Amino acid sequence: MSTRLSARLGRLLNLVPYFLAHPGISAAEAARDLGVTPKQVMDDLNQLWVCGLPGYGPGDLIDLSFSEDSIVVTFTAGIERPLRLTSTEATALLVALRSLQEMPGVVDPSAAQSAIAKIEAAAGTAALPADTATTDTATAATAEPDPEAAGDSDAAGQVRAAVRDGRAVHLTYYSASRDTVSERDVDPIRIVIIDEHAYLQAWCRSAEGVRLFRFDRIDAATVLDEPTRPPHRAITDDEHLELFEGDPSLPAARLRIAPSYTWLLDYYPLTDVQVLSDGRCEASMRYASPGWMARLLVGLGAGVQVLDPPELRAAVRTRAEAALAAYAELDGENPARGAGPTP
Repeated sequence: MSTRLSARLGRLLNLVPYFLAHPGISAAEAARDLGVTPKQVMDDLNQLWVCGLPGYGPGDLIDLSFSEDSIVVTFTAGIERPLRLTSTEATALLVALRSLQEMPGVVDPSAAQSAIAKIEAAAGTAALPADTATTDTATAATAEPDPEAAGDSDAAGQVRAAVRDGRAVHLTYYSASRDTVSERDVDPIRIVIIDEHAYLQAWCRSAEGVRLFRFDRIDAATVLDEPTRPPHRAITDDEHLELFEGDPSLPAARLRIAPSYTWLLDYYPLTDVQVLSDGRCEASMRYASPGWMARLLVGLGAGVQVLDPPELRAAVRTRAEAALAAYAELDGENPARGAGPTP
């Protein structure tokens, strides 16, 4: 999912009702209310100019009269009316809600479950015969959400509360690339979803930079009694959403990857990828813990070769030889393996 596009889509959907409620407002005033720049407001208005209903001709598209001094919506294309879902649309929305509910910290589990019950009730009313629709709908609509079934962890709930209330938070976090657990105070910015994982985007006070913390790696979280205060540049600069932006202070491994192992590109922070003529590829990966990196590469077996640095290649070879020696020793202790008939 493109987080940047998703954020803009949400803003675009809210702009028409906002400008209907504030006719004649200036771009600068709207920007302050919406938390964006006046330029972004004007860019969004120019985007809305070509949005509307199927047909996309005169009378179908959203119409606005706008300048930096005054913004007025003259035709809404129906965006201000309550949304009515078809059964197919309701099913798709239910699937999406259930997926979000399974991602820790993204939504309030009880709220998501309540929304699911209401959508199921409305969809059921349309699908069921008239004599059963009323009873089944009442049952579904009054069903109480089950927080236990929602499965939101304490840490995820604390982080979500910190984002909602604008508070700083203390994290106990497992870093997979460093194979370490650390504690740090952070200033939350937002929750984002990248490649079907939920992350807290926050200003890390110890690192003095924006970091992404994956929810399933947050071991514990405590909301602090102080407001979140990320620097202004951390809020406005979306370049920090680049998930695996390399830390130049860390060593980098140059790897050669077999064709059947290119799935690694989707699961690990590999950069500078070069596809070779025989289907293999070469890529770089930064790491903080040589021991962790060596264990990872030994586990991948012959599918990945270390080209550089030499010390990492030697560490992988040593671990692999130790593993082979352990099996050789095991075979030597078992006379039934590879032994000829006993005289």
